[in-house]
Amino acid sequence: MNFDVIALGELLIDFTQNGFGEDGNPIFQANAGGAHCNVLAMLNNFGRKTSFTGVVGSDEFGNFLINTLNKIGIDTSHLYTHKTVNTTIAFVHTLADGDRDFSFYRNPGADIMLEKTQIDENYIKSAKIFHFGTLSMTDENIRETTCYALDLAKKAGCLISFDPNLRPALWKSLDNAKEQIKYGLSSCNITKISDNEVKFITNCNDIVEGGRILHEKYPNIKLLTVTLGKDESIAFYKDFEVYAPAFIQKNTIETTGAGDTFCACILHNVLEYGIDNLSQLQLDIMLRFANAAASIVTTRKGALCVMPTLEEIQQLIKI
Repeated sequence: MNFDVIALGELLIDFTQNGFGEDGNPIFQANAGGAHCNVLAMLNNFGRKTSFTGVVGSDEFGNFLINTLNKIGIDTSHLYTHKTVNTTIAFVHTLADGDRDFSFYRNPGADIMLEKTQIDENYIKSAKIFHFGTLSMTDENIRETTCYALDLAKKAGCLISFDPNLRPALWKSLDNAKEQIKYGLSSCNITKISDNEVKFITNCNDIVEGGRILHEKYPNIKLLTVTLGKDESIAFYKDFEVYAPAFIQKNTIETTGAGDTFCACILHNVLEYGIDNLSQLQLDIMLRFANAAASIVTTRKGALCVMPTLEEIQQLIKI
């Protein structure tokens, strides 16, 4: 079977805050999570064929995650279970401005247990786009596996998509995090990077200037998109830049999955129109579409299972 997008990375349980009990203590709801599967879930809503490779634990959370992906329609033929290491857990704390903070239970977690021997060369070759991030590069074993799969994808001629998805708490050293993000940027054709990640990697507080630095430094990136939260998004492509304002929602709950939703929309457009001859108008439409989709998911809890439909996105753009 051939796939539009294969993603390698983390599949985990997001415990998101869901109100307070009678005693005033926060209540957390278990949701299927993981940046890469959020991307695939959104792509599935567009009718794309997607597959995920990674590891969950042989526990009830692992079973829940496998069943969730199967229900959504993400291929799980290369999703493995680990007999002794439990499914990774993240507690998502919502801040006053709707942004998030994370507490991870991952020392180790099943998502970092993917072995090089579990990577099927023919499987990787079956993708049009191979998508990865840095959460599968925090530890030596999973880093080696990720780099091996990435090399196979590059040799097969797949487009390479990269989302840094920086989570400082998961790195033993932020210098190491920066090194691996630079490696990812040097290896991809498409990237979605957030404003805080631009600052982190370039040491430049001016996000536009930071984007220009990355665009010039990594000519292998054919399409570089930068998200600035509730402000706007920017596409750096060839010799021009395109800016699109965000869609502001009055009923935003929190921002989990917004960047992943945006990323999926970018990949959907690349699958639809290619990456070599995009016009400024096409990029403007692409960014507005991705901004609209991302804004919708901020009004919902549990991003992976509540991704917006094409009709919902189109309706918001018309308003």
